Amino acid sequence: MTTALVTHADCLAHLTPDGHPEQVARLQAVLAALAPLDLLRIAAPFAAEDDLRRVHPRAYLQRLRDAVPDHGQRALDPDTWMSPGSLAAAMRAAGAVVRAVDLVMAGQATNAFCAVRPPGHHAEQETAMGFCLLGNVAIGAKHALDHHGLARVAIVDFDVHHGNGTQALVQDDPRILFICSHQMPLWPGTGDPADDGPHGTVLNIALPPGTDGAAIRRIYEAQVVPRLTAFAPAMILISAGFDAHQADPLANLALTAADFGWLTRRICTCAATACAGRVVSALEGGYDLTALADSVLAHVTELQRHG
Repeated sequence: MTTALVTHADCLAHLTPDGHPEQVARLQAVLAALAPLDLLRIAAPFAAEDDLRRVHPRAYLQRLRDAVPDHGQRALDPDTWMSPGSLAAAMRAAGAVVRAVDLVMAGQATNAFCAVRPPGHHAEQETAMGFCLLGNVAIGAKHALDHHGLARVAIVDFDVHHGNGTQALVQDDPRILFICSHQMPLWPGTGDPADDGPHGTVLNIALPPGTDGAAIRRIYEAQVVPRLTAFAPAMILISAGFDAHQADPLANLALTAADFGWLTRRICTCAATACAGRVVSALEGGYDLTALADSVLAHVTELQRHG
């Protein structure tokens, strides 16, 4: 078996203002780091309307279409921007996760990484925010359940920011376990450990500033691994943000590329036991280009070892 890399050049056409941390260079750095690897390389399709509608209402999707500028950039909020190519990029990003789910379910790949932007885990049902337009991983999770008939899926989000959007999109569905480790306090201010969702299928893990690799490994062994094992998902999706790296300018955790490799390995070993190794990962944050490239390489190399 193998690891799939799902991406598309359209994701490079989402343009943000000069100096914005979520920039084209992020994806360029990721793709350059992955270029030497022997991966099944797949072009991301546009997400189908029915997949989008599983998490976003029609009116919101139309507002996004109406917000696409003819030229330049348009702010949806102080952090979140659209350029003429942004909606196509977002549609490819969501479509990448759906395609990755299909590849893994068809046995064409054991696991997959979606090298896409804009990221998705802050997008709520009717709100674009935090650089995100569409809930990419939530869309993929719902597709796995509704299209492929899986009984349960899990999402593990190790981005340094709480995945408020993903939680909002999936917490009402008891078939989805959402696990999120994130720095607290930090934007967006959600993700209190007391918030376990309406069905008890949310595990929020607050990490104090300065949390390092040794601490994250203890936390995942004590909290994440037992919860995944008990839930026994038929697929694990990863919101793979790398802004918990010690070099990242937007947060204050102290992980290294090797720590992201360990997190990936531990999630994959859980998947090997629960669901024949079925893992789909999608890029979220990570804003120091060197740290991002190194961390993604460690992440995908571990996926390959389990592919």
